[in-house]
Amino acid sequence: MRILVLSDSHGDSFTLSRIIRNHPTAEVVIFLGDGESDIHRCGIHLIDKHVIKVRGNCDFYSELEENVTQVIEGKKFFITHGFLENVKFGIDNLIYKGQSLGADIILYGHTHIPVSKYIDGVYVFNPGSVRDGNYGFIDITPKGEVMCVNAHI
Repeated sequence: MRILVLSDSHGDSFTLSRIIRNHPTAEVVIFLGDGESDIHRCGIHLIDKHVIKVRGNCDFYSELEENVTQVIEGKKFFITHGFLENVKFGIDNLIYKGQSLGADIILYGHTHIPVSKYIDGVYVFNPGSVRDGNYGFIDITPKGEVMCVNAHI
């Protein structure tokens, strides 16, 4: 299964739409905030996808949750924008929170810096900023193997 991970489009719905169109086999699209209106503009490209969205610090008046925990293909995801975990000052709080929730994979945005690490038994992944042409995807094999990939359009 391919999971497309996007964040921080900040008004660039064109690039966001282009990335989604370039990954037609992605079954799940996860948007990590700061561009809620942008992801809504891509609705036609998301019809056949399972979409998970969280609120970023720049998604003013949003009714989305700040974080979501969800199991996908047997892996528990902790999904957040990252501003509440102060990720611009380090990811220790983020990792602690994800581990306390039993997460296998932690997704965050906010910093605009792509990250793909395996720390203390947990995948920690930031796709970077769509506005800068960055995004990511996660492939989970039928055997449960995980591959997190940062990409650039």
